[in-house]
Amino acid sequence: MDKVEATATVCDFDPMSGSIPATKVEITVSCRNLLDRDTFSKSDPCKFLFTYYRTEVIDNTLNPDFVRKYILDYFFEEKQNLRFDVYDIDSKSPDLAKHDFLGQVYCTLGEIVGSPASRLEKQLVGIPGKTCGTIILSAEELGNCRDYATMQFCANKLDKKDFFGKSDPFMVFYRSNEDGTFTICHKTEVVKNTLNPVWEPFSIPVRALCNGDYNRTIKVEVYDWDRDGSHDFIGEFTTSYKELCRGQSQLNVYEVSLLSFNTFLLSKGNPSQSTSLHYMNPYQMNAYAMALKAVGEIIQDYDSDKMFPALGFGAKLPPDGRVSHEFPLNGNVENPYCNGIEGILEAYHQSLKTVQLYGPTNFAPVVNHVARYAAAVQDGSQYFVLLIITDGVISDMAQTKEAIVNGAKLPMSIIIVGVGQAEFDAMVELDGDDVRISSRGKLAERDIVQFVPFRDYMDRTGNHVLSMARLAKDVLAEIPDQLISYMKSRAIKPNPVPPPYSSCEQPETESV
Repeated sequence: MDKVEATATVCDFDPMSGSIPATKVEITVSCRNLLDRDTFSKSDPCKFLFTYYRTEVIDNTLNPDFVRKYILDYFFEEKQNLRFDVYDIDSKSPDLAKHDFLGQVYCTLGEIVGSPASRLEKQLVGIPGKTCGTIILSAEELGNCRDYATMQFCANKLDKKDFFGKSDPFMVFYRSNEDGTFTICHKTEVVKNTLNPVWEPFSIPVRALCNGDYNRTIKVEVYDWDRDGSHDFIGEFTTSYKELCRGQSQLNVYEVSLLSFNTFLLSKGNPSQSTSLHYMNPYQMNAYAMALKAVGEIIQDYDSDKMFPALGFGAKLPPDGRVSHEFPLNGNVENPYCNGIEGILEAYHQSLKTVQLYGPTNFAPVVNHVARYAAAVQDGSQYFVLLIITDGVISDMAQTKEAIVNGAKLPMSIIIVGVGQAEFDAMVELDGDDVRISSRGKLAERDIVQFVPFRDYMDRTGNHVLSMARLAKDVLAEIPDQLISYMKSRAIKPNPVPPPYSSCEQPETESV
C-alpha cells in the first residue's frame, strides 16, 4: 500500500514540464442511431480512425460505446486532421471494401479537445440521401501516471435472466467525468451459463481507470449477455481506485466481490526544453519575444502611461495546476499591468518558470477580456488594441468568431502574430480581409482583425532589425482605418484643435 501512495507525485504540477511540445490524450468513441445494414439483425459496427487504429467490433447494436481508445500525441501548436470511418463488419476479412460502410466524419484533434467538456458530437456523412447517425468523440488528457492495476472479480447468486438457462454475465467498467457523465474503460469476458461467475484476471492502466485521481468514482455494471445485443441489466455498484487498493476484504464486496488486486509502477520521461518555441536562448530572443518587441515598441508610443495589462493563455497555473486561458503574466490578478514593453518581456520570461504550457489554443477568453474594458468606454476617448502572439491553430473557432463579431461594435482592434510552422488557415479567416467574419448568421460590423505569420518576416541574412520593422509596419497598417471606422460609425468627431499659442502674443485689453 505504501508503494501505491508514493506514486501520487507523478501527476503533481511541474512547471518545468512547460516546454513539452505534446500531451497524450485519450479519445473515446460512441455512435448513436447508426444505419441498420443487416437484414436479420442489427449492424455490427467497427470504428476505424483513419491512419491510426481500428476499434473492436460490437455485435448487433446501432448505439455502440467502444471500449478501445485512441491514444494520440496532441500538439496544440499543430492542426491534426482526423477521419473516422464506421463499418458494419460482416466477416473476418481485413479488407474494409468487403464490409458495409455506415458513414464517416472529418475533424481535428483540436476541435475535440476545444469543445465544451472536450466532447464533440457530429453527424456522420458519406451515404447520399441517408441519415447516418451521429458520432460522439470525447477527449481527456492522460496524466503522467504509468501504473498498471491487475484485478479479478467473482459473484454469487446473480439474478437469473435467461428463460431456458442461467445468466451469461459480464462486467463493464466506467470512470466518471467532471460533467457527471461516465466513460467506458473496460469490459470483461462473458462467463456462460452461471449465476456464480469467476471472471479472469485482467490488467488495466491506472490512468484508463481513474487517470491518476485515486478518489475518482468508478462505476461497474453487470449484464447478462444476449446474442442479439439486447443485454439484460443485472445490477451496478460504484467504487474508486483507492477502495480497490484495499484488496480482498469486506470493503470490496458489492454485487460482486474483488478477489485480488495488484499495482505495477512504471517510470515517467522528462521533457526536452530545447524543442519549445518558448525556449529561452541566452544569446537570442525567441520568436515570441521578437514579435512582442517589434510591434510593442511602436504601439506603446500611443499609450500615455505605458502601463500594459499582459495576459497569457493556455497554461496550468501553480499551485494546483488549474488550466487557464486568461491569466496575468506577472502573476498579479489584481494588477496585471506591466511597465512598458520591457516590463512585459520580463513578466513573460518569469512566467515560463512558473506555469506549465498547456493546450488547447483558446482565443475567446482574452478577446472577451479586452471587450469588457472597451464596452465601458465607447465615447471615443479611448481605443483598445489587443496583440495576440500564438504558435497554435485555434481550438475555439466558433466562440472566437462570436467574440470578434461582438467586439466589432466596440472601440477595439486585434493584431494576431502567428509564430512557428503551424497551418494558420483559421487565422486568415479571422482576419476577414477576403470574407467578412460572421457568427450565427450575423456579420461583423467592421473589420477589426489583422493577422500575419511571423515566419514571413524572418530575414535569412540575420538582419532582424529590418525584418522586425517590416513586421511592425504590416501589422499596424490597418489600425488607423479601423479606429476611424469606429469613430465614424458612432458619429464621434475629433476635438477641436486648440489655437496655436505664442509667447510673444499679449492678451487683448479693452480701452477705458
